[in-house]
Amino acid sequence: MAATDVEREIDAVWRIEQARLIAGLTRLTRDVGSAEELAQDALIVALEQWPRTGVPDKPGAWLMAVARNRALDRLRRAKLAERKHAELGRAMEIEREFDAPDPDAALDDDIGDDLLRLIFVACHPVLPTEARVALTLRLIAGLTTGEIARAFLQQESTIAQRIVRAKRTLAEKRVPFEVPPEPERADRLASVLDVIYLIFNEGYSATAGDSWVRPSLCEEALRLGRILAGLSPDEPEVHGLVALMELQASRLAARIGPSGEPILLLDQDRARWDRLLIRRGLAALERAETLAASQRRLPGPLTVQAALAACHTRAPTATDTDWVRIVGLYGALADLMPSPVVELNRAVAVSMAYGPEAGLALVDRLTSEPALKAYHLLPSVRGDLLARLGRLDEAGTEFTRAASMTENIRERELLVRRAAACAEGRLP
Repeated sequence: MAATDVEREIDAVWRIEQARLIAGLTRLTRDVGSAEELAQDALIVALEQWPRTGVPDKPGAWLMAVARNRALDRLRRAKLAERKHAELGRAMEIEREFDAPDPDAALDDDIGDDLLRLIFVACHPVLPTEARVALTLRLIAGLTTGEIARAFLQQESTIAQRIVRAKRTLAEKRVPFEVPPEPERADRLASVLDVIYLIFNEGYSATAGDSWVRPSLCEEALRLGRILAGLSPDEPEVHGLVALMELQASRLAARIGPSGEPILLLDQDRARWDRLLIRRGLAALERAETLAASQRRLPGPLTVQAALAACHTRAPTATDTDWVRIVGLYGALADLMPSPVVELNRAVAVSMAYGPEAGLALVDRLTSEPALKAYHLLPSVRGDLLARLGRLDEAGTEFTRAASMTENIRERELLVRRAAACAEGRLP
């Protein structure tokens, strides 16, 4: 196998195993920062050895074995250097854990699930909300600081500093590696839900790279959401999140063409939508809405977004979509979580319900929003509305600008094609 092929395989293995590896190491070391460093050390060893020896049959277990041996070496050095009784006892305890005969055992856990524990640790109240989300996206989804920065529409340096401070705080506060008891779990739930959905979103529409979708991230987020629903069966927003992810995941196969090119919602072959996921999503949405009503609570933002997704799901064709209802749901969502991105989506819905001119008027109000300055979907949406109004020269300029702003290769290619169509006098 060529070196480049091995490197690609290592990259694929790392994306799959990174989160479980860090979670398993955190359980053993009780320190998130150390766990991430050990995982990175194991990756470096793999990059050095696997091009010569080939990728092992169980690459995750191989990485865990290397990482835990490095951890054990650190503990032994600390034992010799410090001679602390408490450290000696902990070293012996961890050494027994690390000496498990099967490295796979260190990657797996019972129904408690190491990954879910790690999310709750990263979402501990000692951290600011923004830090909780950024840290978990780094540890669980394996996103780079650049990818997280684009997801947050913030500077990469800001995200990097936030993550470093978060790991330091968790270490200083000695936050335990556990799913907290019910009262504490409720306090952290909103951040946990946000984190899981951001992981799903990165899989549903990748911020960078040469693939428009990363299904493995969607699957991981769905798995975590379903586990969380089992832990909090009476919490409406948990089921709202699951509903939203199930309904959106049902479209994954239809979102890309034969060559991996993006296919936009209105152009998708709805026969390719996954009917099982749709049934599961609609059932979860019904449960979320029923629970909220029984508890005399308004549906939360995730449940409202699930209701939005359900509007598309229930429409047999794109022309059957109830855009007036979607406009109303975006209005409700804007009340719950005011955001320029929500307003941009509402403008798209308004354009579909009442015409592109009405939508463009709303979009033009958002052009001065600082949070959307680097958001490529703003010029992309504006280009689409201008094209529908026949203003193709202006539309082409907007598509070109959007293409220059996105880090996703597939999305850039789509925007370039749309700009070229406008230049040729064709509707994109």
